[in-house]
Amino acid sequence: MTTDPLAVAAMIILLFPMGYFTLASPAFLLVKLDIHPVALLLRGMFNAHFLVMGVAGMLGTLAFLLAGQMLFAVVVGLVAALAISGRRRFIQRMDDQLSAGEAGDVDAADRLRRMHWSGMLCNAILLAALLASIPYLATTA
Repeated sequence: MTTDPLAVAAMIILLFPMGYFTLASPAFLLVKLDIHPVALLLRGMFNAHFLVMGVAGMLGTLAFLLAGQMLFAVVVGLVAALAISGRRRFIQRMDDQLSAGEAGDVDAADRLRRMHWSGMLCNAILLAALLASIPYLATTA
């Protein structure tokens, strides 16, 4: 396999989970997060997203290394590291809000909503950066 298909494969590996999250996460804007099963489903979606992005980032890093694209490998490795290290903190914060909501805190759902928005915004920024890097990948491959 030449370096060009490896770089393209790495890009697809990263675009798929980010694109899925971009399409799936806005559905939670249509429901109330003070409904416990809905909030748990949102937590599960974020947990799965962090796990998949960690694995996809590691696979993408490996593919970029094999393709000889060191700059892209470093950037994708940083995305993987962010997903792996950020997962525990983000999910713990969600769990804290879920517990607060069960304890009767009326603002817990609002804090969950802000976390949801921030997660969507971070994913959108990373997705935009990845899409913007495609022309650079095509010229360096």
